[in-house]
Amino acid sequence: MRVPVKLLGFVFWLFSFNCVRCQECRIADINYENTEPVAKESYNDGETVRLSCATGFTGMYRLKCEKGQWKTSIERPCAKKKCSHPGDTPNGDFSLISGSEFVFGATVLYTCKKGFEMTSRINQRTCRAQGWDNTLPICKAVRCPAIRTDEDVIASGNTEEGGYGDVIHFECVSNDTKIDGSSDINCTETGEWSHPFQSAKITCTAPDIPNGDVVEKMQEYQKDAILKYRCSPGFKPREGIPRCAKFGWTLNPECDEVTCELKSTTFGVKKIYPEGKTIFRAGESVEITCTEKHWIFQTKETFKSFTCRENGQWDYEPVCAEIRCEVPYDQHVSRPGYYFSGDKTLGVKIFYYCTDRYVKTAEKATCTRDGWTPNPLCAVKMCATPNIPNAEIVGDQRTHYNINSRIQYKCRPGFEPEQPVQITCNSQTEWTGIRQCTGPGFPKRSYL
Repeated sequence: MRVPVKLLGFVFWLFSFNCVRCQECRIADINYENTEPVAKESYNDGETVRLSCATGFTGMYRLKCEKGQWKTSIERPCAKKKCSHPGDTPNGDFSLISGSEFVFGATVLYTCKKGFEMTSRINQRTCRAQGWDNTLPICKAVRCPAIRTDEDVIASGNTEEGGYGDVIHFECVSNDTKIDGSSDINCTETGEWSHPFQSAKITCTAPDIPNGDVVEKMQEYQKDAILKYRCSPGFKPREGIPRCAKFGWTLNPECDEVTCELKSTTFGVKKIYPEGKTIFRAGESVEITCTEKHWIFQTKETFKSFTCRENGQWDYEPVCAEIRCEVPYDQHVSRPGYYFSGDKTLGVKIFYYCTDRYVKTAEKATCTRDGWTPNPLCAVKMCATPNIPNAEIVGDQRTHYNINSRIQYKCRPGFEPEQPVQITCNSQTEWTGIRQCTGPGFPKRSYL
């Protein structure tokens, strides 16, 4: 009688142990939006947990675990934080382009009224957790450029700095001549005069250009005509467009030699050949070797040859950049933007967690030239093939099974139970529901 009594005690203890576990509450069973994650995955009976709202939201929840169920003691749903009025800008208006009210995430776009232009680099404000970002944009009155005339023309009006709507009137000094164009022009809302004006016929002749030649050369060029020219190989046109004006071409058409400048010569650089040279002509090359912790910008090479092209640009950027690893957004890492927000240079080790249903493949991730190692950082949680004495799995057998997979096995002839037994791979990668195959002289046991 001693053996059955011990067995009965073991079964009673096992039942009690599992009943305690069934009283636990899991964080995965809480479905409130816009809340911050908590540290533990489960809580015992009687424990409480506070759920704080995510950045930009106000409110909170307090829950208590009661016999495996969450009970809410405090419930203030997470709502978007409100911002005050974003502010009116003189001579401008604003409109909501994101959201329907002044709450977290809403964006307002500022525009200037007719005759005014935006002088601020940023023309919108967004409601953040701490209030509106950016400063209030500024609208300044549109100004048209100053008017310059020759001695044969008189201009009346604000010729130095015309404002929107201002009118300039032109008259000829001599009654024997007339304005070659519009007599009246006005300053438009875009800051440009409505019409150009001309007073006398102006002409230019084609110049001689060293290391270049004029395209479609003409005997005579009228006022405001553009001179088209090209340069010999290894040379490039000077910036700007030559136009025919009263005193000749507005820009002296010249061909400058094409060169590329090597600006970065020390940062991350181990060796440069030819050494000491920073200015290169078109077609010339330079070789750069980076140090062990650097590689060529936007490549994974530590050595590369760079050539100055005909347009004065390098074929590739000749810069050594520090080796860095990207944030592993596609490797099932939990909150990768948080854990991998700091230093990501070569050799750095970062502690991390994996998302649900995945398990870490290393204690820490290490930044290498080939990215984060190990690769992958997170592997799918799986159960190994169960080893059940005196039993055979029904159907196809695999080496690993996904979470929640179910399989059946049968005891061999002469062992019990005779009916197939179904077991399940749980979230802790353990098989539940196993019953031992017993035969004559073996005590019957079961495993949850």
